[in-house]
Parts: sequence; structure tokens; C-alpha cells
Amino acid sequence: MKALVKTDHGFGNLEIQEKPEPIPAAEQVKIKVRYAGICGTDLHTYEGHYKVGVPVTLGHEFSGDVVEVGEAVTSVAVGDRVTSETTYSICGECAYCQTKDYNLCSRRKGLGTQQDGGFTNYLIAREASVHKLPEGVDYKAASMTEPLACTYHAVEKTEVKPGNIVVVLGPGAIGLLTAQVARSKGAKVIITGLNSDKIRLEKAKELGIDYVVNIQEENLKDVVDSITDGYGADIVYECSGAVPAAKQGLDLLRKKGQYCQVGIFATPEIPFDLEKIVQKEIRVVGTRSQKHADWQPSLELLNRGDVNAKALVTHEYNITQWEEAYQAIKSGEAIKVLLTPVEEG
Repeated sequence: MKALVKTDHGFGNLEIQEKPEPIPAAEQVKIKVRYAGICGTDLHTYEGHYKVGVPVTLGHEFSGDVVEVGEAVTSVAVGDRVTSETTYSICGECAYCQTKDYNLCSRRKGLGTQQDGGFTNYLIAREASVHKLPEGVDYKAASMTEPLACTYHAVEKTEVKPGNIVVVLGPGAIGLLTAQVARSKGAKVIITGLNSDKIRLEKAKELGIDYVVNIQEENLKDVVDSITDGYGADIVYECSGAVPAAKQGLDLLRKKGQYCQVGIFATPEIPFDLEKIVQKEIRVVGTRSQKHADWQPSLELLNRGDVNAKALVTHEYNITQWEEAYQAIKSGEAIKVLLTPVEEG
């Protein structure tokens, strides 16, 4: 089978390789991949900003069908439509594993980062990470369960109350999912972008986000102040990983507001205004990936139609067309790109 493999660290070093079909162990599940989404982390990996355990098949957002199970597997069967958490293995002993905060286990191995992922025909997942798809969730939407779970995790790290004014900085796939999750909790959502985000901002309008603001055409602070009687937003989710957005987020918040950093920066150290955090008593929270408890609620959001993930898919390519997919994302014309396997003849 053909697989898209990161062969070494640094920019590029991504190539199509032939790999044998994997065989599941006793507590593992073999999944035939239908769709696999390109994540921002995959872009950072390709560009050399994010290190993975090379060589490794990338792709940690996917959906597919169970085609084989290990002898000890009981929760899923051949023929089930599924998706899977990225957690492939954990230590099972640390304090974080004991509370099922697997995303924080320092010895955790993830699909598409330390273990071969979904940019291929078949992959192996651990039974405990596999989730059956509800009837109302198709393969395309299901391939975006992982990023949705990440945004659900972020929103759960904050306290969202009905009627809260929420600002989402960055209208990429993560921002658009975050906006929908926050809205599902009763918040009124403002999502922002630039001139280069025209397609994404139009998509936000299509999804019914309450306020869509191009910050190069409107003064965002004036917009927020007009909606909140000058108090400022209750919560800001920074989803772009852009330094100016992080700075702006603190300005937009009311006193006792909440700031959640969702996006990943190209460099880890950025200037941040601690004085504003102190004087406004802002609560700042980080959010990393997702954990087991985030998956079923995310699938239910998809099943109920509270989140429309499928609407974010703008491009589809097979794994041999990586460069085209990369350019579509970097140019700003794509929102979410899905890759499909190369079927063997």
C-alpha cells in the first residue's frame, strides 16, 4: 500500500512510500481509511516547525471501516464505520493517565506523529480509541471528529454561559469549529479574519455565525464594544497562532474575562502583555489536543447538526497530490482539505 511518509526532520522530506499492510495485535483494530484530513500540525511538520518520530506516515484525522480486529477486541466488529482518537499508546501509570487525561501523558504515542497514521490505505488503532459513527454522521464529517474534539476540549476548558459574547480570532477550520461549539452552548459569537480570509469569512456567514468581522475593514474593538456596552467580550479563543491576534485578544476582553490559546505559534516564545492580565484579572488557559471524554460529545454535535463539519471541506485530493493540497491551503483558497488513499490495482 502507498503511504505519505515524513522521512526526516526539517522542511519537506515528505514522500510516497510502499508499505506492507499492518496486522492488528490482540487489542487492536485495523481500519481501512476513507478520508483523512490535513491538520495545521501536518503543515507545521512539513515545514519543519513541528517534530514527529520520523520516519512516520502522517495523518491523524480520519474515518473508515473496520476490516480486521484482534482476538481480544469486543467493542467493535468488522464492517463498523468508525473514527479513532489519536492516542495509540500511553504509559497507563502516570497521574494523567489515571484521570484519563491521555493528551498530557509524557510517554503517549499518537497516530500520525509517533505511530503510522491515516495518509495511507490501512492503519492500526487501539480498541480503546476507536469510536463507532452515529447513523447521521457520514465519512467526510467523521474525518473531522479529531479537530472538532480539539475545539470541544478548548471550549470545555472555559466557562461558557448562554448569552456570553465570544470572540474567535482566526476563521480557519479550527476557528470555524470553535465558533460552532461555542454557539451550541448558547454564546453569541464574533469571528474575525483578514482580506486574505475572504472565503473563510463567507463560510462563517453561511454557517450562521452571529458576527463576521474583517479586521482590515472594520475596527474590531469598536465592534466588540458596541455589542457589549463597552465592557468587552466574555471569552476570546485565539485560533490563528498569529502574534498580533494574541495581543489583540487581551484588549478585547472585559475585566474577569477568559482567554484561551487554541492556535499553535510557529515559535514558542512570543511577547505577551501580562500587565493586562493582572489589571483586568483575566483568566488565561491553554488547551492541548483532545482526550477521551471529548469524542462522544463531539460525535453527538455532528449527529444533531449543531456542528456542520462537512461544510468546511473545500478540496479533496489523493495522497500523491500532497503538493497541490499544500498550495491550496497556503494560498488561503482552502478551508479544509481531505486526502484519500491510492487504491491498489
